[in-house]
Parts: sequence; structure tokens; C-alpha cells
Amino acid sequence: MKKILISICLTLATLVSVAQNSEHLKFKGVPINGTLSEFVKKMQNAGFSFIGNEDGTSFLRGDFAGFKGCIIGVSTIKNVNVVNSIGVIFPMRETWSDLESDYNQLKSMLTQKYGEPANVIETFQGLLINSNDDKLRDLEYDRCTYQTTFETKNGDIQLSLEKGDSFQYFVLLKYFDKINTQTVENAAIDDL
Repeated sequence: MKKILISICLTLATLVSVAQNSEHLKFKGVPINGTLSEFVKKMQNAGFSFIGNEDGTSFLRGDFAGFKGCIIGVSTIKNVNVVNSIGVIFPMRETWSDLESDYNQLKSMLTQKYGEPANVIETFQGLLINSNDDKLRDLEYDRCTYQTTFETKNGDIQLSLEKGDSFQYFVLLKYFDKINTQTVENAAIDDL
């Protein structure tokens, strides 16, 4: 019995050590962790303005990575209330060249910080791609996939081109914290 208790204590000590050494992915130098309201306060302290809440996501506005007026969405699952992902919507663009320029600038900066991407998909499914207008049209009609994924030990970062309502186009940058995404997935599995 004594050997079993010692074994259990060593296992618990190892788990505590692993948990203490595990790091969360960071956004603006802040670990992606804590409750939604706690993280929003940290973002407000970092200079973002609170816009509002909708379906487990808090929205803020501010400058990010040299871009003015970005919209930041901080997300959680209500029954878990732990922040697990953050999305940044960069300013809307009307032309393909402006949109692609933003994407390439961010991709370059992310590569400098995190190394080579794990996955890059930059394709068009349209019949004819002769101009920037053709590229923008393919994005509008879901015939364009522009996405780069960076994998880190603390989580994944995904950069993509997206469309909004009626001819609005933007770059989207998403951060997925590994530890808290697993917590959210475990809660979902418990539902089954």
C-alpha cells in the first residue's frame, strides 16, 4: 500500500510540474488564459476599447501589428468560461492588391517570429484568373483559399483572407491556445 501511495504522489507531482511548466500562447504579450472578463480587462489595459459581447465572444477595437482600427474577438465556450481563441479582423480592403499586401506583410512578420509555416494554401478555383479583379471575384464567390498556419508548442496561429458582407474583404488572424482549446474539447466530449 505504501508503494502505491508513493507512486500516486510521484505521479501527481509530475502532473503539477507539467501543468506549471506549460505555457499558454500569448496575444500582445498576454497569455491566452483566464475567464472572458479577466482577459478583456487585460486587453483594455493594453489599449483596446471594449465594443460589446455576443454569444460568448467579446469584441474590442484597437491597433495591432502596425494596423489601425482592428477588431479583436475574444472567444470562449459559456459552460467552460475559459478563453481559448482570439481573432483579429484587420481593416477592410476594396482591392486585391491592398488585401494581398496586408496578408503578405503579416505572413512575413509571423514567419520572422514563429519560423516557417506548417501549412500554406493559396489557390484559386475560378476558370480564368487574369487580373486582380478576377482574384477578388473568386474570393467573393468562395473560389479562393488563402490560408497560412503556424504551429507552435503553445498553440496554432492561422492567417487567412476572408470576405464580409457585400464586397468587404479583410485579413483574419486567429490564435488558438493549445491548453485551453483542449479544455474546451474535453468539456464538449463530456457532453456526449
